[in-house]
Amino acid sequence: MVMTISSEGASKPVRLSVHARQQIAFRGATEAEAIEAIRNAKWEPAKKGRWECRLNLSFEARRNEVFYRTKQVRPIFLEEDLEIVVVTVYVYYF
Repeated sequence: MVMTISSEGASKPVRLSVHARQQIAFRGATEAEAIEAIRNAKWEPAKKGRWECRLNLSFEARRNEVFYRTKQVRPIFLEEDLEIVVVTVYVYYF
Protein backbone atom coordinates (compact mmCIF):
# COMPACT_ATOMS: atom_id res chain seq x y z
CA MET A 1 0.00 0.00 0.00
CA VAL A 2 1.31 3.44 -0.95
CA MET A 3 -0.38 6.59 0.18
CA THR A 4 0.01 10.22 -0.63
CA ILE A 5 0.04 12.44 2.43
CA SER A 6 -3.45 13.52 3.38
CA SER A 7 -4.32 17.18 3.72
CA GLU A 8 -4.73 16.45 7.43
CA GLY A 9 -1.23 14.93 7.66
CA ALA A 10 0.25 17.81 5.66
CA SER A 11 -0.90 20.29 8.27
CA LYS A 12 0.48 18.39 11.26
CA PRO A 13 3.73 19.61 12.79
CA VAL A 14 6.76 17.36 12.29
CA ARG A 15 9.00 16.60 15.29
CA LEU A 16 12.32 14.79 15.13
CA SER A 17 13.19 12.45 18.00
CA VAL A 18 16.57 12.85 19.69
CA HIS A 19 17.81 9.79 17.80
CA ALA A 20 16.61 11.21 14.47
CA ARG A 21 18.40 14.53 15.13
CA GLN A 22 21.64 12.70 15.89
CA GLN A 23 21.42 10.45 12.86
CA ILE A 24 20.36 13.14 10.42
CA ALA A 25 23.51 15.15 11.11
CA PHE A 26 25.77 12.09 11.08
CA ARG A 27 24.34 10.84 7.78
CA GLY A 28 24.58 14.20 6.01
CA ALA A 29 20.97 15.39 5.68
CA THR A 30 19.05 18.29 7.18
CA GLU A 31 15.84 18.53 9.14
CA ALA A 32 14.35 20.56 6.27
CA GLU A 33 15.11 17.74 3.81
CA ALA A 34 13.42 15.16 6.04
CA ILE A 35 10.34 17.37 6.39
CA GLU A 36 10.29 18.02 2.63
CA ALA A 37 10.30 14.26 2.05
CA ILE A 38 7.38 13.75 4.44
CA ARG A 39 5.40 16.61 2.91
CA ASN A 40 6.04 15.75 -0.77
CA ALA A 41 6.95 12.08 -1.25
CA LYS A 42 4.59 9.09 -1.25
CA TRP A 43 4.26 7.29 2.04
CA GLU A 44 4.74 3.55 2.28
CA PRO A 45 4.21 1.25 5.25
CA ALA A 46 7.37 0.42 7.22
CA LYS A 47 8.03 -2.03 10.05
CA LYS A 48 6.33 -1.74 13.44
CA GLY A 49 3.38 0.30 12.16
CA ARG A 50 5.57 3.15 10.99
CA TRP A 51 5.71 4.97 7.66
CA GLU A 52 8.57 5.77 5.33
CA CYS A 53 9.07 7.83 2.21
CA ARG A 54 11.97 8.63 -0.11
CA LEU A 55 13.01 11.90 -1.70
CA ASN A 56 15.82 12.15 -4.26
CA LEU A 57 17.73 15.44 -4.20
CA SER A 58 20.44 16.75 -6.47
CA PHE A 59 23.74 16.47 -4.60
CA GLU A 60 26.61 16.95 -7.10
CA ALA A 61 29.30 16.81 -4.41
CA ARG A 62 31.78 14.60 -2.59
CA ARG A 63 31.02 12.59 0.50
CA ASN A 64 33.77 10.51 2.11
CA GLU A 65 36.01 11.30 -0.87
CA VAL A 66 33.54 9.91 -3.44
CA PHE A 67 31.56 12.08 -5.88
CA TYR A 68 27.79 11.55 -5.94
CA ARG A 69 25.13 13.17 -8.09
CA THR A 70 22.11 12.27 -5.95
CA LYS A 71 21.26 12.17 -2.26
CA GLN A 72 18.18 10.20 -1.17
CA VAL A 73 16.57 11.11 2.16
CA ARG A 74 14.41 8.38 3.74
CA PRO A 75 12.68 9.34 7.00
CA ILE A 76 10.99 6.68 9.13
CA PHE A 77 8.11 8.15 11.10
CA LEU A 78 4.86 7.71 13.01
CA GLU A 79 1.71 9.66 12.26
CA GLU A 80 0.13 10.44 15.61
CA ASP A 81 -3.12 12.32 16.24
CA LEU A 82 -1.51 15.74 16.65
CA GLU A 83 1.92 15.43 15.03
CA ILE A 84 4.28 13.40 12.89
CA VAL A 85 7.23 12.00 14.84
CA VAL A 86 10.38 11.14 12.90
CA VAL A 87 12.06 8.10 14.46
CA THR A 88 15.19 8.06 12.27
CA VAL A 89 16.41 9.27 8.90
CA TYR A 90 18.44 7.22 6.45
CA VAL A 91 20.47 8.90 3.72
CA TYR A 92 21.80 7.22 0.57
CA TYR A 93 24.19 8.60 -2.00
CA PHE A 94 24.44 7.47 -5.62
